[in-house]
Amino acid sequence: MPERGAPGLAEQERPGHRKERVREIVARLRAEYPDARTSLTFHTPLELLVATVLSAQSTDVRVNQLTRELFAKYPTARAYADAPLDELALDIKPAGFYRTKAKYVRETAQQLVNRFGGKVPRTMDALVSLPGIGRKTANVVLGNAYGIVEGIVVDTHVTRVSQRLGLTTEQDPARIEQDLMAPVPREAWLDFSNLLIYHGRAVCQARVPHCEKCVLLDLCPTGRARVRLTAALTRHDC
Repeated sequence: MPERGAPGLAEQERPGHRKERVREIVARLRAEYPDARTSLTFHTPLELLVATVLSAQSTDVRVNQLTRELFAKYPTARAYADAPLDELALDIKPAGFYRTKAKYVRETAQQLVNRFGGKVPRTMDALVSLPGIGRKTANVVLGNAYGIVEGIVVDTHVTRVSQRLGLTTEQDPARIEQDLMAPVPREAWLDFSNLLIYHGRAVCQARVPHCEKCVLLDLCPTGRARVRLTAALTRHDC
């Protein structure tokens, strides 16, 4: 079941208090993860676009393992656009869901060639008009390849951590993004995503979050509730 975090807090917390709490969250996570950035390896906007598409339902580690050879074989949008679909699918098979991803990558490349001169566009509207490209992928590319920040990347880690922090009760990524854009300062939107992703991997993990060693414990209603419950069960067992 989707995690709901702290029910009601996102609606009940005063906007001013939430902004202060978010600023403190960002400050602590920046101190904890000073090198937080996208984990995908890329050198060009096209490489990042392809890598982000491949990372869906996969891991950045797995994607990075296959893209070195993939990027050498397909250095341009034209190369992807002209690739036999079955061959491209086999080339990206380790990323999972390879037939669907190959279709999206090739169709996107064809549109890049036909509509944008083979270049990855620099606007949200243009990016989300491409096959299989949503706001998450567009935000990743704009922010990390072009330094253009138009929103907050919402992946599974950002969803889980922001829910636990009581910053949203939504399940839909677009609505979660809207909930986060209000309290998070615009200049921190890109950092915020990367910081929550790092924290979600290292501490606020899906199955067993390590609340007892979390630098955000006093700012996290879900973490505090978990710690209280653990303490109560320990006393009962004793």
